[in-house]
Amino acid sequence: MAKDKEKKETVEETTGAATEEQVLDATEENDSDAENSEESVEEVEELTTEEKLQIELAEAKDKYLRLYSEFENFRRRNAKERMELVKTASSDLMTDLLPTIDDFERANQANENQEDVASLKEGFNLIHNKVYKTLESKGLKVMETKKGTAFDADLHEAVTQFPVEEKKLKGKIIDTVEKGYYLGDKVIRFAKVVIGS
Repeated sequence: MAKDKEKKETVEETTGAATEEQVLDATEENDSDAENSEESVEEVEELTTEEKLQIELAEAKDKYLRLYSEFENFRRRNAKERMELVKTASSDLMTDLLPTIDDFERANQANENQEDVASLKEGFNLIHNKVYKTLESKGLKVMETKKGTAFDADLHEAVTQFPVEEKKLKGKIIDTVEKGYYLGDKVIRFAKVVIGS
């Protein structure tokens, strides 16, 4: 029994010593692992920050390219629509004027054998009124240029000057050579006038 006791104590001492050494080794390993893991964590954090920036840059580039291509598509589509609008802008007016052209053709056919001048005049007056009403419905307005009206360079174009006896007509319109027209509020043709001097 005494021998067993001694063996047990020796085993405990040996085990205890081994255990202490193992504990010390394990602690040292843990410390070195902790240092290594701190270094690797810093490296990983640096890499992830770098990678994050690269990912953000790639996303920004992708977003920029998408926006640029969308804008280019919009610009092309807009230019195409504008060209089509310019080509077909007057289609409504043309469609409205076609009946008047038909009237002119019928008048020409009827006038080949017509000898009555009064009916000719009446026919052309009807056609003239029809054309004018059609254009008026599209926004065309005649510019008023009465005799004695002050000359306005924004509305009138002076063709010539003519000497006048009346002082009140000097620098004023005395005759209209060609009427001026508005389309809406915009002048589309200046009135050609004669000014008194």
